[in-house]
Amino acid sequence: MIDDQAQNESARRAAELAARASYGRLLALLAARTRDVAAAEDALSDSLKIALETWPRDGVPANPEAWLVQVARRRIIDSERRDRTAAAYVPEITRQIESLNEKTAAEFPDERLRLLFACAHPQVDPMLHTPLMLQTVLGLDAARIASAFLVSPSTMGQRLSRAKARIREQKLQFELPGPDKVPARLDAVLRAVYAAYNCAWEGISEPDSNPGLAGEALFLARLVAALSPHEPEALGLLALILFCESRAIARRNGEGAYVPLDLQDTALWSRAMIDEAEGTLNRASMLHKPGRFQLEAAIQSAHAERVRGGAVDWHSVVILYDALILTAPTLGARLGRAAALASSAGSDAACRAIDDLGAAGVEQHQPYWALRAHLAANTGRLEDARSCYRKAAGLATDPSVRNFLLGRLAQLE
Repeated sequence: MIDDQAQNESARRAAELAARASYGRLLALLAARTRDVAAAEDALSDSLKIALETWPRDGVPANPEAWLVQVARRRIIDSERRDRTAAAYVPEITRQIESLNEKTAAEFPDERLRLLFACAHPQVDPMLHTPLMLQTVLGLDAARIASAFLVSPSTMGQRLSRAKARIREQKLQFELPGPDKVPARLDAVLRAVYAAYNCAWEGISEPDSNPGLAGEALFLARLVAALSPHEPEALGLLALILFCESRAIARRNGEGAYVPLDLQDTALWSRAMIDEAEGTLNRASMLHKPGRFQLEAAIQSAHAERVRGGAVDWHSVVILYDALILTAPTLGARLGRAAALASSAGSDAACRAIDDLGAAGVEQHQPYWALRAHLAANTGRLEDARSCYRKAAGLATDPSVRNFLLGRLAQLE
C-alpha cells in the first residue's frame, strides 16, 4: 500500500513537472493554429487536468508533450465542431499532430517566437504586451504576473482576458513580422523575456515555480538575438542573461542556503557562459547604440572581473548605473546604484542616495529594506538596522533569502 502511494506521488510530481515545462511551448503551438489564445488555454488546461488524473495511475507517457497537445487538440476540435467553425484549421492542426512524435522540444521555437510577436501587435494595448507574453508563451499565472506589475490578480486577469478577446476578434496574424516591423515590436518582446527570467531568478526556491523557466528565457533570448543580429539591445539582453545565469549554481551553498553575490565562490561560476556573454556584449557595443540591456550587461561584466582574479571597479559601476537611470529610471536601478556607491564612496553616501528615493514604491519592496538594513548596520544605526532586517525578512518570498536576512538580524541581536 505504501509502495503504491509512493509510486502515485512520484508519478504526480512527474506529471506536474512535465506540464509546467511544456505549457508555453504547447500553448504557442495550439494558439498559432487557432488564433484564439483563450480557447487554446482552455483546451490545454483540460489536457493538464486529465494528465494529473491519469498519469499517476497509468504512468507518464514516453512523449508527454505529444500526449498533452493531442488531448488539447481533441478538445479544440470538439468545441469548434459544435460551433461549425473548425474546417479552416482542423486539417492544419491534424498535420501538426501527425508529425509531433518526430519533433523534440527544441523544434517548437518558431511557434513561440511567432506568438511573442503576435502578443506585441500594435492593436494590443502596449501596457499588456509583456503580461500577455508572460502568460501565453511562458505559462505564468495571472497572480504571479499581477505581483510583478503591482496590481491585483483579478485586475490583471480581466486585462488579459480582454487582450485575448481582441486577438481573437481582430484575427491578428501569428507570424514573424517583416524586417521593417521587427524594431517596433522588439522592445516589448525583450522586456517580456527579461521579466520571465527575473521571475525564474526570484522564484528559484518557490515550490510552485517552473524549474525550466530560466532556461526558457535564455533560449528565447538566443532566438530573438538570432532573429535580430544587428539589434544591439537583443544582443545586450542575451549577454545580460548569460552573465546572470553563469552564477546560478553559486547562489546556494551545499545546504541550500542563500549566498549573496559578494560572498559567492567564483570557482563555481561558468567561465564558458561568461566568455560567451562578453563576446555577445562586445558585438552589441560595436553597433554604437547603447541601451538599457547593454548597460545592465556591462554592470554584470564588471562583477565578472572577479572570476579572473580582478576586483570590481565600483567607480565605473556607479557611472554605468547613472547612465542606466537616465535610460530606465527604475527602483531596481536606483537601489543598484546605492549599493555600488556604498563600495565606491562609503555607506554614508549610499544612505543619502537611499533617502533621496523617497517613499514611493518602496513599502513592499524587499530589496529596498534589505539594502537599507545593511547600510544602517554599517553606519552604526543598529536599531534601524534591526527594524529594516525584520521588514525585509517579512517581505521575502524565498525561504533561503528570508533565513539569510534573519541570520543577519540574529547577529545584530
